[in-house]
Amino acid sequence: MQVSVETTQGLGRRLSITIKAEDITKAVNKELINTAKKVRIDGFRKGKVPLKIVEQRYGASILQDALSDLMHRNFIDAIIQEKLNPVGAPTYIPQEYKNGEDYTFTVEFEVYPEIKVENLDKIEVEKPVAQVADADIETMIETLRKQQGTWKVVAQAAKEQNRVTLDFLGKVDGVEFEGGKADDFALVLGQDRMIPGFEDAIIGHKVGDQFDINVTFPEDYHAENLKGKAAIFAATLKKVEELQLPELTEEVVKRFGIADGTIESLRTEVRKNMARELNATIRNKVKIQAIDGLVKNNEFDIPSALIDREVDVLRQQAVSRFGGNVKQNIALPKELFEAEAKKRVATGLLFSEIIESNKLTADESRVQALIDEIATAYEDPKEVLEYYRKDKKAMDNIRSVALEDQVVDLLLASAKVTEKNYSFSELMNQQIA
Repeated sequence: MQVSVETTQGLGRRLSITIKAEDITKAVNKELINTAKKVRIDGFRKGKVPLKIVEQRYGASILQDALSDLMHRNFIDAIIQEKLNPVGAPTYIPQEYKNGEDYTFTVEFEVYPEIKVENLDKIEVEKPVAQVADADIETMIETLRKQQGTWKVVAQAAKEQNRVTLDFLGKVDGVEFEGGKADDFALVLGQDRMIPGFEDAIIGHKVGDQFDINVTFPEDYHAENLKGKAAIFAATLKKVEELQLPELTEEVVKRFGIADGTIESLRTEVRKNMARELNATIRNKVKIQAIDGLVKNNEFDIPSALIDREVDVLRQQAVSRFGGNVKQNIALPKELFEAEAKKRVATGLLFSEIIESNKLTADESRVQALIDEIATAYEDPKEVLEYYRKDKKAMDNIRSVALEDQVVDLLLASAKVTEKNYSFSELMNQQIA
């Protein structure tokens, strides 16, 4: 076997491989003998068919099969010999075969990049610092009360946080437009569900009032024919309701999963849950910045085969989120996912190099801590612990998370980390945004 290697572009490689004629002859003769043992031809007993007849009848397909097998095996031998690490499936480019002569073919493929992780000291991370204050707990309890609240009709002018019911008919340049009409439309004022100015125009009106709502559609409105257009909605206010919050009685508190029904226990549980959510948010923000800094400061060629594979994964996830069939992913263009796919692949390759070069393995104490943290969010933590103990796949997933966190810790040890103070609400609202 003779081999030559050529770099086509970037990570692309082309191997030219020559198979000696005698090796082809041996492979063909071996396959002829094997075929002769199995075929049935009229006039001959099984296994007694002369090789000449087998060759006449099956020679072309036997030659093709032998060449395909030799190409594959020689390609494997060649990449081992040349110390190449292919990505994805190779493309074989066969040449014309001439009987009795050496056979040359080419194979094109991409290789994994050689990665050297560096510039970790150039990674910049802003670590949020925040605490759960008593006022945050009271705000959360108020939110829980609102979830248990009931709407009650009131005889007053509409104001923010009221729920109103109205009929309306919208027109642009005196002409009705699609989606501009509704009857018995319920709307909580102050949640900014409608286009700017719509909700403000309702405030101050009473049941039975008929009035116009003058608004202008935003320039980035989803309907092309309404972008930037002035509209008038003729509205009739039919009902105004106010949210009545329940008292925190023992019965109401128990609805939130507090067994003893006391407000003190409710506050304790709320504080614990908010602290867990806050810590997770801080970890996530730090992790994202560390990974972004790693990728930014370690640029390298990324195999297109890996990017395409990740694009397919993101496509399927997107289709799944919208409840569609995976086959519909062909309608989603590659460009929608390419940047994220490239970042994911780069992150994975960099993490793999860090793990290998630092000989990292999942810290079992960290694994257990992650499981314990997950378990605390459930009513019966023991069930969660038992689930992970019995499910190998779930345990492997947790070990991957732990190992990923260990890599992030290694990055942070070299990165420039600064702290910035936030209130709980500032940080969590930023997270939502």
